[in-house]
Amino acid sequence: MIIDPRQPFTFHPRSPVPDRLYCTKDGARRVWQGWAIGFCLILSACARLPDVNYLKVPLDSPPVPRVVNGQGVLSDKDASSVLARRLGKSKVDVKILAGLEEAATGRPLIVGNKVTLLFDGPKTIAAMMAAVSVAKDSIDLETYLFDQDPLGLKFAEELIAKQKEGVQVNIIYDCVGTLGTPQAFFDRMQTAGIRLLPYHPVSPIHKLGRWRINNRDHRKILVVDGKMAFAGGVNITAAYSRSSPFRTKSPEADSTGWRDTHIQIEGPAVAALQWMFLDNWASQKEGDLPERDYFPALPPAGDKVLRVLRSQPDSNHEIFKAYYLAIHGATKSIHLTAAYFVPDVQIMTALLEAAKRGVDVKIILPRVSDSWLVSYAGHSYYAKMLEAGIKVYELKASILHAKTAVIDGSWSTVGSTNLDTRSFLHNKEVNVVVMGDEFGNEMESAFRDDLKDSNEVDLKKWKQRSQGQKFKEWLAMLLSYWL
Repeated sequence: MIIDPRQPFTFHPRSPVPDRLYCTKDGARRVWQGWAIGFCLILSACARLPDVNYLKVPLDSPPVPRVVNGQGVLSDKDASSVLARRLGKSKVDVKILAGLEEAATGRPLIVGNKVTLLFDGPKTIAAMMAAVSVAKDSIDLETYLFDQDPLGLKFAEELIAKQKEGVQVNIIYDCVGTLGTPQAFFDRMQTAGIRLLPYHPVSPIHKLGRWRINNRDHRKILVVDGKMAFAGGVNITAAYSRSSPFRTKSPEADSTGWRDTHIQIEGPAVAALQWMFLDNWASQKEGDLPERDYFPALPPAGDKVLRVLRSQPDSNHEIFKAYYLAIHGATKSIHLTAAYFVPDVQIMTALLEAAKRGVDVKIILPRVSDSWLVSYAGHSYYAKMLEAGIKVYELKASILHAKTAVIDGSWSTVGSTNLDTRSFLHNKEVNVVVMGDEFGNEMESAFRDDLKDSNEVDLKKWKQRSQGQKFKEWLAMLLSYWL
């Protein structure tokens, strides 16, 4: 099915919500066979990221990047005028990057947007709940985690209430991410009329011949009435009921908050995120959605210039290419915040080369992680980075889950994508790139705040770590492809 975001979009109800018996622990006794088969399939067919060395040579990029707004594609003259105003006349490098990025990803710049930067769970969830509470037509939620805990129950109650008011609620949730969520939690929402799509159940019985256990939906998208959208790293789980301690005046002494970043978008770019959600639903072939005006007219809401990127298996790896281009073209600074850092050789080489040519490369990584295996895999890169002049920091007192970057102060991205092979190659992911100094300054300010609560890793001390830790790093790297 081809979806044209310029036209009103409707799905017609045809089939009931698919059986998710094997999506949660209710079907656990049948899961082991599936995992065994899946492990064999994974070992026999390891996909690879594309060679992006061709991006180092001049691409056939347009002299003026393609720019769209709520009415369609702007002329080259209008696009040049908009970019001169929004990116700054002195930012020739940003305009060149925008053209190269379009050539590599195929995605246009979208103008006329308002972007609000959201820190940590409480602020993000509050903003999402506020948007849901005033919904009039439709609510589309795509998430990796949706737990049955106080926060998840509160969010579900609000969605059920809106469905009963006549607002159509549609939810895509990942079956591995929600493996521990009871079936009854989703049954209650389904009974209320909410349309549910469990993404890739863990048992191959559900989709014989189309089962891809290694491909997960890691996106976090919320679109309300087709007019407001949210994207970033925040899931629907109680872990996000607390803020990171250094961002709240009254931290809980006996608990660790999660440090994450999300954004709220208003304006023409909302249609791109709405299209992404509906295209994902259609691709799963699990039945149509009720008729709604999913693509209302979207007048300008602000002055931000965005590019909405997606990654998914068997795609053109546009988020990976965008990251590579931005890192490779950096002239001043590369400031990354990465929850899971297991980069492929091309991204790592680009970072090392940037540091060697004098670019200020700083990376904030977790000291406390929810995945010790990924953490040890990331540690295996420390010595090489530190020797090349990259400064590595570990965030204290919080579990780092943010996935953000700001490069040269003018290219910023917030999304669900980790800097690892899984995100770039196997998962469905979403990242929003924001061009320009104004948002870049906000991102730099947030990065400096995180640095204040981080410890810099010292090369001399790092080399003195124990043999046991080195062995764990080596073991984690052997498994890094599947992390």
